[in-house]
Formats: sequence, structure tokens, C-alpha cells
Amino acid sequence: MTDRIPKAVLIGAASILPFLLAYFAYRRPGYFSSQTYLGGLILLEFLLAGVCLYRRVFFPVVIIAFLLAGVDLPVGSFWKSARWLFLAVGALVGTFIMLKDRLYHFRLFHSVATFVVLTSLISAAVSNYPKVALLKVLSLFLLFLYTATGARIAAKGRENRFFGGLIIGCEIFVGATAMLSFLGIEAMGNPNSLGEVMGIVGAPILLWGVLIGESQTVNRRRWVLYLMSLYLTFHSHARAGMAAAFISSCILCIALRRYKLVVQGVVVLLILFAAGAIFRPESLDSLVTSTLYKESGEERGLLASRETPWNTAVENIREHPLFGTGLGTTAKGGDANEEQGQFSSSSNITAENGSSYLAIVSGVGLVGTLPVLFLLLLIVGKVFRTFMWMRTSGSPLHPAVPLAIVMVAALVHATFEDWMFAPGNYMCVFFWSLAFILADVTPSAPLLPSHSWHARSVPQTYGRIPQTP
Repeated sequence: MTDRIPKAVLIGAASILPFLLAYFAYRRPGYFSSQTYLGGLILLEFLLAGVCLYRRVFFPVVIIAFLLAGVDLPVGSFWKSARWLFLAVGALVGTFIMLKDRLYHFRLFHSVATFVVLTSLISAAVSNYPKVALLKVLSLFLLFLYTATGARIAAKGRENRFFGGLIIGCEIFVGATAMLSFLGIEAMGNPNSLGEVMGIVGAPILLWGVLIGESQTVNRRRWVLYLMSLYLTFHSHARAGMAAAFISSCILCIALRRYKLVVQGVVVLLILFAAGAIFRPESLDSLVTSTLYKESGEERGLLASRETPWNTAVENIREHPLFGTGLGTTAKGGDANEEQGQFSSSSNITAENGSSYLAIVSGVGLVGTLPVLFLLLLIVGKVFRTFMWMRTSGSPLHPAVPLAIVMVAALVHATFEDWMFAPGNYMCVFFWSLAFILADVTPSAPLLPSHSWHARSVPQTYGRIPQTP
């Protein structure tokens, strides 16, 4: 975006800015002694820098903003409100660039996403808490607008750099999370969130990074980080995260016909499980207890912890079958007069359904579920086409491969956790961003075996990752 701004303008602005700051420091010293004003100034500068380098940095900035809002660290409270500013600016600037360049096309996938927002708006209008539901629909609209514009702009024509940055960012995130966990700091706030990010993001992307075949040093580092992500998933005791990591990893290896790697992986997991049972039996006991969900000394089964929210969601669906209770709200919200924050809602009003799929049916009803179901089927179809491409070519070197495997992990995990249509959740933003990019880069047809790419032909960079056929 900076290439469209004359250098003279940038130099002039950079020259004048220090004098303006000095003037305000002299005339309004109170502005520079207030943490609120200083924080707002830093945020504004950060935002302007992201806009100037929109294609290169704004996507990771948005993801980091939502991630910081969800972590259990001192910075989290600030980003709970700031994240929406970044999302709104990203959607606005992305729309402007897309309309100006006219290099991007809106297809069936984007039309269906529009219908999802419209049907959610109808459900919000008949909700018991229309203000809360309308705010959630507005958040979903901003999310889809950004993912349909800004996220696609970040990857379009920059697939090699984009996915290279994606895997490097994943390495840094897993390493930092592991270090904080070793120091006794639970950065993600709760075990389910830790299992979520490691099962959906860490394990699938790092395994793909190993399979693309770079130098031995890089592969060893990624193997260590991949095993570390599996350990953190196991350490979290989050069953949904474990299922997402295991299923996505197995499907990626099977699609690439790496059957030996699947067997080796299962053997390694069994060895690690046995070692954990020997050296840390209390961890194994904790895992079994959390898996069987014992209450009052009574064993209730593998999915007992999901029975209550699932039953509540089914009851809401029966009471409001057509238009639902409103996106993200419940029919029995308790005290509707309870004071609500500007950027949050009471837990008595918002829904806890234990499943993203039950949540959307409960929220928008059967009428609103039709476009959602169609949208998810489109994602599944693109994932299937990508896997067929992998089966035919035997190669992981395609931009759609990491996206497809993340989609598999996310779709599995969403069966047990409610986040897929919660726009304030960092995983929701990440999932839909990659889903809209996948809609652009999905292989149009499987390659013939003679046209396949092989990992051994790849140099130390991502420069030879083939683009969409």
C-alpha cells in the first residue's frame, strides 16, 4: 500500500511529526502524562503502521490482537476492546483496496456467507435480547467482511511469503507457550484453550512444515516443536484438542500416503503414554479422571461433561425451532436488566452449548442453519478436493494443504467446543480467515502423477511451493 504514496509525502510527514509531538507536549503536557492518552497514541501509531503495510502485516496484527484479548496475561484487558477497532479498520481498508484493484472475485462461497449474516440478523430481531444478538451479528458481519477482503489480500499473490510466515509464527507461538508453561505460567488461561490452539493450529501446521522437506536442521526443530505441541495438548487434558490433533495428523499422513509415519507416530505416542504412566502417574490419573468425568464418586462416561450444555441447546431448539434464540444468546437468560458492558455480555444471557454446531442451530434456528450448513459443506468440499490433489500428486507442496488440514482439525474440535460462530474468539477469526483463503487457492483439479512435486526438490525457502493449478 505504501507504493501508492509518493516518497516526498512520507518524508514530509516523518519530518513534521516530531515537531507536532513537541508542540503538543509543550502546550498540553497532561496528554503525555496520562496512561490513557499515551496508550491511545501508541495504539493509533500501531494501527497507522499496519494500514501503511496492509498486505504484509495487517493479517498477523489482527490475529495477534484477538489472541492477546483471549490470553490470561496483563495485556489482555486492553485488547478486549482494541481488537474490534483493528477488525473494523481492517475490513474498511480491505474493502477499499479490493474495490480499487478489482483483482478479486466474489463467488458462491462469499454469497453464502452473506446469507449467513442476513439470516442471523432475522434471528436477532426476534430474540429475547435483541441488542446483544444484534451486536453479535454485527461482529460476525465485520469478521466476514474482513476475511472476504483483508485476509484474502494478505495471501493473494503472496502465497509463499504468507505460508512461510504462518509456519514461522506457529513455531514462535508453540515455543513461547511451552516456555511459559515450563515456568508455571498458563498463558492461555485454561486447559481447554491450550488444547484448542495446540490441537487446531500447532500440531497440524508444524507436521505440514516437517513434511514439506527442508534442511535437516529445520526439520529437527519442527519435529521437536511438533512433539512439544502434542505434549501440551496431552498436558491440557482437553479431549477435543487431542482428537483434533490426532485425527488431522493421521489424515494428512494418509492423504500423502505416508503410512509408515502413521504407524511410527502411534508407537511414539504409546511410548510417551507409558513413560508418563511410569514417571508421572498422577498426570495419568488426572487424565483418566477428567476423561471419565467423575462426579460425587460416580463414573459417568466419556462425554458426560457435554451432556448438560447439549441438553440445554436441544431444549432451546425445541422451543424456538424456526428462527432460534438469537446468535450467541439463550432463551432463558436470567435477569435481562443486568448491566451489560459495551463490548461484552453477561454469561446469563450468552449461550454455552458445548458444540459449535448445536450453538448455531440454537441461535439462528432451522431457517438460519440452511446457509450455515451449505457454507460448511462448501468448506468440506474444498478440503476433499485438496486431499484428492495430495493423493494424486503425493506432495504437500500446495498452498491449500495447510489450510485444508487446519479445517479438518477445526471441524473436529468444533463438535465439542462452542467457538466457530463466536466472533470475539481468536480461533473463530483464525478459522474463517483461512477458510476464505482456502476458497481462493483450492486446486481446481487433481494433478497427474507425472506433474507431482516432491519434497526433495524444495530448497531452503518456500519459493517453489506451487500456486493454485
